Amino acid sequence: MNPKGPSLRFGSVLLTVICMYSTAHAGPPFQTDDPEPVEYRHFEMYAFELSDGTTTGGTTLSAPAYEVNYGVIPNVQLHLVLPFTNAFVPDGPNQHGIGDTEFGIKLRFVKETKHMPQIGIFPFFEFPTGNADKGLGVGKTWYRIPLWLQKSWGPDEQKWTTYGGGGYAVVPQDGLKNYPFAGWLMQRQVSKKLTLGAELFGHGTQTPDTPHSSTLLDLGGYYEFKEGFDLQFCAGRSIYGQPETYTYLSLYWTWGPKGSDDEGEKDKAPGSASKMLSALTRIRPH
Repeated sequence: MNPKGPSLRFGSVLLTVICMYSTAHAGPPFQTDDPEPVEYRHFEMYAFELSDGTTTGGTTLSAPAYEVNYGVIPNVQLHLVLPFTNAFVPDGPNQHGIGDTEFGIKLRFVKETKHMPQIGIFPFFEFPTGNADKGLGVGKTWYRIPLWLQKSWGPDEQKWTTYGGGGYAVVPQDGLKNYPFAGWLMQRQVSKKLTLGAELFGHGTQTPDTPHSSTLLDLGGYYEFKEGFDLQFCAGRSIYGQPETYTYLSLYWTWGPKGSDDEGEKDKAPGSASKMLSALTRIRPH
């Protein structure tokens, strides 16, 4: 038996936790999320790559990976991530395969006003669809519970936006532990098509015996090719704690009925779960 086997598997699983934790977040392309859900009856889709690596554990790359969001009712968004995971562990075999599946619900319960930020929660679950023996998943369902705030100001084509918050991740797997996380971001629309931003993002210790806390500085943004179709990008590394790197690159689409804002469509919300499932099966980016 290879004596490195258990430690290599553990390192790969730990990286999977870090990488899957980053996908949610996600407010793509950043790791910090926002409380703003997709508009009612609108879709968002991301075709993305996301990598997260440490000097001791190696690198986990989610690519190709897909995220789909749907505004199921006003102020509520359904969220699904389906990743293909690649685990690169030092001194061990590389592993490739389907990763854990992410499902979440974003709920905004305070709308933004002139003096009040918008506030919401975005809990999600990671279901163990990845092969944990190969380090492609955690092996058990785990989840996080965050609270996010956001405020914007300035004219549309020079708008400033700041958002952030934090929460707690519950990971009931042997060799791993629950941990807190938090982040804050500032971004500015520098032109009609380009928005740039920076964030500080940190997570707590993720194992019971080894300190793995880290605080990262990430820089990124997005470029609008045309209405409803963007390029999103971000990269960063730790400035405190465990050495860690983060990258994200995606193509983003959004589409839906014209004029279906939250207020105007309240009386037209879907009346059953079957309608929601039917809509999700008809995803077609334009």
